Amino acid sequence: MLRCALLAVALAAPLAATAQVARPFPADALRAELQVLAAPEVLIAGKAARLAPGARIRGENNLLLMPGELVGARLLVHYTQEGDGLVRDVWVLNAAERANKVWPNTREQAARWRFDAATQTWSRP
Repeated sequence: MLRCALLAVALAAPLAATAQVARPFPADALRAELQVLAAPEVLIAGKAARLAPGARIRGENNLLLMPGELVGARLLVHYTQEGDGLVRDVWVLNAAERANKVWPNTREQAARWRFDAATQTWSRP
């Protein structure tokens, strides 16, 4: 009986690891397509940008990814920037996060829209 229980746990573990978690994003996170050219060089929404030293890229499962793994891929992400424009944090969006269609693409939109951190939703004026 114990062996059956352990087997069930062992088989369920990979499923739990791939389950999509609801991640909280900061209010200054913007949405765009990211393409890593040759780290630290990236394109954000088709515009040239650079990853900040120590930038973190989190995959759909929230695990850290290395920029070299993503060279050439086009990914829908949320990202934050430092004051000088360097890209600091990147989250590759999972299916549930991509389904949340209303998200600002520019700082100007984020300044005009209202963010509800509890529900992770934006509303337009």
